[in-house]
Amino acid sequence: MPVLHWALKCGGGGPALVSLPASSFFAGNLAGGFLLTTLADTLLGRRKMLVLSLVTMSVAGVLTAFSPNVWVYAALRFVCGFCTSTAGTSAMVLSTELVGKWWRNTVSVASFVFFSVGFMSLPALAYTLREASWRTMYVWTSLPSLCYAVLLYFLVQESPRWLLVRERKQQAIEALRQIAQLNGGKGITTLSFSMLDTCAVEVGDGVAGGEGMFATLRSICERRWAFQRLAAMMTASFGVGVVYYGLPLSVGSLSSDLYLSVVVTYNALAEFPSSVLSWLLMGRINRRSSVVALTAAAGVCSLACVAIPEGTGGRMAAEVLSFFATCTAFNIILMYSIELFPTSVRNSAVGMVRQALVLGGVAAPMLVALGRERSFWSFGVFGLAVGCLGLFAVCLPETRGRSMSDTMEEEEHKEVAAAIGDMDSNADLV
Repeated sequence: MPVLHWALKCGGGGPALVSLPASSFFAGNLAGGFLLTTLADTLLGRRKMLVLSLVTMSVAGVLTAFSPNVWVYAALRFVCGFCTSTAGTSAMVLSTELVGKWWRNTVSVASFVFFSVGFMSLPALAYTLREASWRTMYVWTSLPSLCYAVLLYFLVQESPRWLLVRERKQQAIEALRQIAQLNGGKGITTLSFSMLDTCAVEVGDGVAGGEGMFATLRSICERRWAFQRLAAMMTASFGVGVVYYGLPLSVGSLSSDLYLSVVVTYNALAEFPSSVLSWLLMGRINRRSSVVALTAAAGVCSLACVAIPEGTGGRMAAEVLSFFATCTAFNIILMYSIELFPTSVRNSAVGMVRQALVLGGVAAPMLVALGRERSFWSFGVFGLAVGCLGLFAVCLPETRGRSMSDTMEEEEHKEVAAAIGDMDSNADLV
């Protein structure tokens, strides 16, 4: 391992030096999550932000292979983490905005599946390159992102929703025309957009908070309903993150084979089935109920691990079920976040929800360390965190089957209309 090699050359260096690259990556991930996600809502858009993130991430990964010392290595890991933070968010937001509501669930689940495939391909690649240097491994894992960025740049259109919100009407028309032609249509004439001028005027005033980098976050904080939604989603996501990152660390290795270690086994047993279950739940059950039920199930299974003796089949089953429910809950939380916020602030909001998951992962290793002596401090706290914090989803409105809003004002109007509808329903029951 490069870090251990450099640590020995530096006279040991201690655990701080050994953990510096990993810490730098997560620090960059947190910094990028707060700084870059807002650019996808304001200046750059989803497509440009995604391409820029992928290219920078790929270049930083290749340069990492030529690191002369641990300090350069850690700096490049920070850059890689900084750019990685927004890639997944921008890709998911862009893909869901390019399709209608009937395809939204399928497209979102597809992103979860391909993430799992990419993650599980790492052990196979590591096994193939087991005789090569770690530098070669970095080059091969970094190049696919660059290839994907090239394909994305030439084949994928910018979100017409975002273009319209940013008052780029002609670009929105052209994007929709190209999408229609790719779908086998005969093209879209200007007459088909006879109402687009009116829509552009309506959404023109809905550009969130102006042009600053943090305009979208400021717009969310200025509206009570938006701030409450973001706070509730981030709280639930934090609880999920504690279990998502902490549980694999708590169980140790499930195999003596390096290439069939705990991460691979857990992803094989949980990630793929959780994507299928996410698709089924999103199509048939309300988002709010799904999040509450799944986080409660994960909490119960984690708490059960405290009482079940370690090394037994029941303990392993409880661990896998808890992780499975956690993965499914996070998938639905991401989809829920996309539907809760309008186009003008959507990428920023989803990015913040993802960052809450990472923050949960920051707290997880400390709990795992405490749990070495007494399992309650790991599995017990995991269960209480995900089960209790998941209850915050009860405060959120239901979004299943709803069309997505484009501006804050449009979402506020829907909120008022829904409140009036509930009052009328209650009045009819009296």
